[in-house]
Amino acid sequence: MSRRTLPVPLAAAVTATAVALAGCGGTARSSTSTPLVDHGTVRIAASSETPSFDPYSAFGAAQARYAYDSLLNVAPDGTVVSGLASSWQATTTTAVFTLRPGITCSDGTPLTASAVARALTYAGDPANQLAGARTVLPGVPFTASADDRAGTVSATAAAPFPFLTRTLGLLPVVCPAGLDRPEALDRATQGTGPYVLTRYTPGGPYEFTVREGYTWGPAGAGTAEPGLPARIVLSVVPQASTAANLLLTGGVEIASVNGPDRARLTGRGLTSADVATVVGLTFFNQRPGRPLADPALRRALVSALDRQGLANVAVGGTGRPATDFGAEGAVCHADLASAHLPAQNAAAALRTAGWSRTADGPLGKDGHPLRLRLITSPDIGPTLPSAAELMARAWTALGADVRLVTESLPALVNAMYRTGDFDVVVGSTPGFALPVGFVPFFSGPTPAQGLNFAGVANPEYDALVARALQETDTAGCGTWNQASAALLRSADALPIADGRSTVYGHRTTFATTFGGQIVPTSIRLHR
Repeated sequence: MSRRTLPVPLAAAVTATAVALAGCGGTARSSTSTPLVDHGTVRIAASSETPSFDPYSAFGAAQARYAYDSLLNVAPDGTVVSGLASSWQATTTTAVFTLRPGITCSDGTPLTASAVARALTYAGDPANQLAGARTVLPGVPFTASADDRAGTVSATAAAPFPFLTRTLGLLPVVCPAGLDRPEALDRATQGTGPYVLTRYTPGGPYEFTVREGYTWGPAGAGTAEPGLPARIVLSVVPQASTAANLLLTGGVEIASVNGPDRARLTGRGLTSADVATVVGLTFFNQRPGRPLADPALRRALVSALDRQGLANVAVGGTGRPATDFGAEGAVCHADLASAHLPAQNAAAALRTAGWSRTADGPLGKDGHPLRLRLITSPDIGPTLPSAAELMARAWTALGADVRLVTESLPALVNAMYRTGDFDVVVGSTPGFALPVGFVPFFSGPTPAQGLNFAGVANPEYDALVARALQETDTAGCGTWNQASAALLRSADALPIADGRSTVYGHRTTFATTFGGQIVPTSIRLHR
């Protein structure tokens, strides 16, 4: 299947992990003590091909960190540090960034404040339909301006938005030469980053070459450090088992591996950095005419589930039920699920809500049997069909007629964003590092006007979000967590399990940020 078949709404959800998580949250660092290798080559396994390296497209955002910089960066410990900007200040409606002096684009031209403002304006223009940029920029319109003499870039939001520094500040900045010819960004890079794309092969590999004289990376990191690779080669390795084999044989230096293949990499002398994930996110279709528009029914079905058993299945071993919609280390992450998910006698709750069954007959209400179409896809997680099967068993035991359907990814997308023909979807969380990233999936219009494919309508959530949007950065975390708790109490969605994937290194050290994104200037090649 070609990833080009994905519609923009799903592309926005899928690439959110690559974009919004590229610089936010948790800590992970690998270590080794062997001597460094100067001017070497580091080969990195990528799980899928990159049809476009345009950092504002749905597919180029994941690799943007090699060739593009942002005004700010988020360190592995989650703190905001400098990037193209040496200083910054923000409220809920304005942000001002002061550029470092001496920054140059990869074509040698100096980077000006006007060039940055132009990139922000271009990326934020709805007419350009840039799915990758959409997932990282504020969810409100904004305008950008510049003062080249002072070296400042200013942005003003049309409505309050609390995370201007963690959105506008983290957008990859495309240099003027790239904005002049955006169609060329598919196969060439025009940024200020530490590397430049120097070879593109359809289906991979892709080769980046280091830039000399680069000194404006995260917190002032540069490319003159001993052991920093002169070349980075990305090879497409779709299977985790193959990536594991290549790590063990020295065929690649860095690869991300999840699932059972992690076990055979333990104790093999590899460096590693664990990455927190949420395995699976279950949505309930609340659109008019669907049975799960009834909150009492949703709460009863969630109460019937064995959350620990689901977590074990979802991670393929001993799991932990998910604590929040985002992964551990996300901004405002908290232990919310156990205290706020419905926990009641499911059968009794159904009777109270007017659902009944005779003997072993089907569960029904007002003469209508409860029929549920439960869909998932192994394409977004190999354990998700098994987790869905466990759900189906629990609900069948209550008397529901559950049709479990395992779809291809395109068919799943079609059901979610086009036909709406599902009652429950066991999918994959977009994994946003900011709580505001989830808002369009839990409120607002349904497709094609919006991303709220399950038709969630929770007035308490909406009111709390409106309040949280008035609070700056993490000062609003308490309100954001109350909003998430409202979704859990209403059984609007169910995160299944907290999980772990691991980024492994063969003869390399590196730092990662939330979501397992490697910091390019942190890579060191060892003998």
